[in-house]
Amino acid sequence: MVLLTGGGTGGHLFPALAVAEELRRRGHAVFYVGSREGLEARLLPQSPLPHALIPAGKLDRSALKPKEAWKLAQGLQAAWKVLKQERPKAVLSTGGYAGFPAAFLGELKGVPVLLHEQNARLGLAIRLLAPLARGLALSVPADLPSWLRGKARVTGYPVREVRYPKEEAKAQLGFDPKKPLLLVLGGSQGSLELNEKLPPLLKPLGLPVLHQVGERWLTRYRHLEEEAYRVAGFLDAPLAMSAADLLLSRAGAGTLAEAAFHRLPALLFPLNPRLDGGAQLANARAYQKAGGAELGDYARLAQQVERLLGNPWPYREGIARLSPEGAAGRIADWLEEFL
Repeated sequence: MVLLTGGGTGGHLFPALAVAEELRRRGHAVFYVGSREGLEARLLPQSPLPHALIPAGKLDRSALKPKEAWKLAQGLQAAWKVLKQERPKAVLSTGGYAGFPAAFLGELKGVPVLLHEQNARLGLAIRLLAPLARGLALSVPADLPSWLRGKARVTGYPVREVRYPKEEAKAQLGFDPKKPLLLVLGGSQGSLELNEKLPPLLKPLGLPVLHQVGERWLTRYRHLEEEAYRVAGFLDAPLAMSAADLLLSRAGAGTLAEAAFHRLPALLFPLNPRLDGGAQLANARAYQKAGGAELGDYARLAQQVERLLGNPWPYREGIARLSPEGAAGRIADWLEEFL
């Protein structure tokens, strides 16, 4: 049996769910440990996946506060009970504060632990777990200390591997199949900054635009709707990325992995490093280095859009170098080595 743990956000949860699905397809028993307060607390009860939801204190300076320290202690106690009951032969942790307790105790019990890092910069939970972990699966190449490189492999970030013919996807979304389509994404929750700054810059270009503003912002930005400028709270990523010719987005690991799978060039507007410790900026730099993306510049946006749409093939080839196709299978293969 393989125990999978991680969550709090979709970036940690969805890769683990993809690997769980692959392991079950291969006939392995799986069990998921997530947080009572994360996205998994809403999604796992609706799935057939055996699971437990435990307290999970945040692993940052706030963990020094009594409330977070108490939740961390409770989480370790609950995870210990799960490990005793399930007796896993291997553990996969995708990080986040929800992915720490079960993986940490698994390491102490001698259970082989595989870590998966979504971003180009290691998160705190992964850094804490790495010394005793058996392996480290990376979504994209990352700068690692010398002692960690020997246990690391680039496996990719598991995504839904579904593509549609481009013209068919555009028509299904209600756009002219013959015109280039711009796709604006601010992450699953939307981005207030992109919602405010991009429409006034993109509308004068006269190009079709599909803009995911986020469910919480949909009423506020419904007024942006025009025949060529469409607004949505949430989009089906495979369909939207199959239809699009250029992505303008934040630089979350999941969004970029999906863009790479769809060979979709991107202009990226990463979060301020003060907000996420520099993870999105590191992601953007990794895709820029591969030749598939550029850092967006509001002052030169029209020229950037014209250049990427005018000669997209070098960018398509560049971002395809980081395609995660087969990532769930590669991670499952690695776990089977432990089994």
